[in-house]
This record gives sequence, C-alpha cells and structure tokens, in this order.
Amino acid sequence: MTDGAPADDAALRASPLVVRTTAIELPDALSLVDLLPESEPVAWLRRGEGLVGWGVAASVRTSGPGRFTDADAWWSDIAGRAVVRDDVVLPGSGLVCFGSLGFTDDQSDAASSVLVVPEVVVGLREGRAWLTTASVGELRRQDVPLEAQPAPPAPVNLRFADGARTGEEWMGVVADAVARINAGALEKVVLARDLVATADEPIDVRWPLRRLAESYPTCWTFHVEGMFGATPELLVRRERGLVTSRVLAGTIRRTGDDERDLALAATLARSSKDLEEHEYAVRSVADALGPHCSSMNVPEAPFVLHLPNVMHLATDVAGVVHDADQVSSLALAAALHPSAAVGGTPTRVAVELIGEIEGMDRGRYAAPVGWMDAAGDGEWGIALRSAELTGASVRLFAGCGIVADSDPASELVESQAKLVPVRDALG
Repeated sequence: MTDGAPADDAALRASPLVVRTTAIELPDALSLVDLLPESEPVAWLRRGEGLVGWGVAASVRTSGPGRFTDADAWWSDIAGRAVVRDDVVLPGSGLVCFGSLGFTDDQSDAASSVLVVPEVVVGLREGRAWLTTASVGELRRQDVPLEAQPAPPAPVNLRFADGARTGEEWMGVVADAVARINAGALEKVVLARDLVATADEPIDVRWPLRRLAESYPTCWTFHVEGMFGATPELLVRRERGLVTSRVLAGTIRRTGDDERDLALAATLARSSKDLEEHEYAVRSVADALGPHCSSMNVPEAPFVLHLPNVMHLATDVAGVVHDADQVSSLALAAALHPSAAVGGTPTRVAVELIGEIEGMDRGRYAAPVGWMDAAGDGEWGIALRSAELTGASVRLFAGCGIVADSDPASELVESQAKLVPVRDALG
C-alpha cells in the first residue's frame, strides 16, 4: 500500500493488517489535536486525552438497514486476522478503527456509514502516550515525526444561510408534531434543523476541531470523514466488561450570569416537560442495554450538566455486560440507536414521523460516532453539536425533543443555542 490509499478487499484477504503499538513521550505543551495533518485526520478527544490519527490503512462503507451489522462483521474479520503487537495495553492502544454511522436505513450516499483504520494513531490516557501504526502485510516504520503541525487557516469569507427550512417553517413543523402528540399518535419526537455555512475556499476541518476541543473540554470532540463536532452525549462505552451510557434530554440556555444560571438549573431540574422528556430517553437506553447486562444501575433522578452554552438534564446508566464475547461496542450502539434522545417515543412511530415532516436528510447527524478496538471495546458518542464538511460548505445541525407542551418559539431558541458551538468554532 502506498500514498495513504486504503487497502482494497482483495489485498486485505491476501495479507492481514500488521499493527504495532509502542509507548512514547509527548511534550507537555503539545496537544493531540496539534499533531493532526491536513490530510485524512480523525479524532476522538476529551479533556485533552483520547485518540487522533491520519492516513487510511483500511476502510469500509456500508448503508441501509444492515449498515451496523455489515460494518461490525467487516471489523470482526479484519481484527481476527490482524497481527498485533501492543506494548501499552490500554483502552485505545493496539488495532483501532474510527467510525461514523448513518442515522436512518436510507441507502443514499449522504446516509452511508464508514469505518476507517488509520495508518497512524497517537493516544493519550492518564498521562501515558502511545503510537500505533498499521499497514497491510508488513510492519510500517515507526519513525513518525510527532510535532505540532502548522496552524490551519481560518475559513475565508464565511456566510450562513438557512438549510432545508427557515426558522418560521421549522416552528410550523414543531406545531404539527405537538398536535399529533396531543392527539395520541406518540409521546415524543426529536425534530432537527440545519444551517448552511459557505466559505470562498475549502475549509480545513482542523480549524473548528481545535476551537471545539479548547472551548468544550468536557465534551467528546470528534472527526471522521467530514463529520465533526463536540458531543456532550456518550451513547455507549464498553470497557473490560463494563458498559456506560450518558443520557441527555431536557435543555435550557445559559445566560453567562452565574447566579442566574444556578436559578435556571434549578428550574430545569423541576420542569415537568423536561423531566418527562428525560424519562423517555433514560427508559429507552435502559431497555436496550438490559438484555446484554447481568446487572444495571439506573439512577432515579437526573443531574444538571453545565456546558458553556447550555445546561442539560443528564443521567449516567451503567451495567455489567454478560455477552461481550458475542456483542461488540458497535453492536451495543446499534441496539441503542436511535434512542428517545434523538428519535422519540415510541421509536418506530417517531422515526417515521421524522421522515414525514422534518424535511431534511440527517445523513450521519445524531447517529453513533466513535472508535472501537480489536476486542470490541470502545466509545461511541451521538453526533450532536455537529456538522458535516464538504469542501467549502458546512451543514450545521441541531435538534430538540418535542413533547405535548412544547412551545415552537422556545424550541427554535433552544435549537439556536445548540448551533452555537460549531457556529462559533467556524467563525
């Protein structure tokens, strides 16, 4: 394999991936995101730690109803035949892939899913750093220069415009959904809208990535094949037999005044509308994880998660997995997707309604994004506070949970608050 081109299926069948992980030292002042080159970067970062990578040793694209199963089967085959030497043995070391999945069962290109094995991965966890290289059929040299890359340029002459619907049109869609909920058709639906940013020249994704990682350190900053963002919601983490999921539903915008924000947090924690929305989301996650867990902990009440721009009701669901040898973290993500936090309740009815009235192609928005290792452990977030970059154009996404007493104007304000992270990162 040369020039960073991914190995084709024939090459991978003929020769396995050869993977080597060694411990390294990173200068204290060097952040992982600063290592990323312009070409083919991937990232999964939180609080300065995580994984970054570049180059493509192998990749697969899937779509349609079997996209999760097909991607998982491909990975199981790749990992099962790989030759791996891992001197670090930490979550994220050894052979890993990064993935971004489509939201719906649609077969369109926009909704296609991707898993990619980078040629180079640099990881950092609890102060320990490592370098992983992967190539087909032979050991790749590990003399990779680990130094800060030149700062990426800012987008040139950035302009924002409405996406599929204007704000007024979207409020009409919300009102339609509320009417259907009150008529008994369903309990909750999550409706999303998009905003389009256009620049005069192709946008370097590392520009918003660096700013998101700095501004939202408690979120998971990610990038896989044009899909990037800083999600506050961890769909599922599976690590050494334990599984966790952070559920967010119920949102209020911050004012920047600490005293006022504390009062708003208390209001959010007592809001019957937001508590109802949150309960639906927690219930859907617990029901999906239950069959795979020998024991589970589901807190009775949520806590308020404070982010720079908004506050959320949050619950961390945890369990002990009893079928880890048969069910990977990606399979768990498939079982959870779409949760009530991004689809609605009942899920099937809500997703059908989204397709009927939302009026836009979600692509990989609000779907699983993250990484997985050869054993099937990994972390998958939900691609929220996110955008999709194509050349000089970026589609920004935001969604809101709609229940019986949702107010369209308030939901529009909430969606605008959720667009702020990526919008500011681009600006």
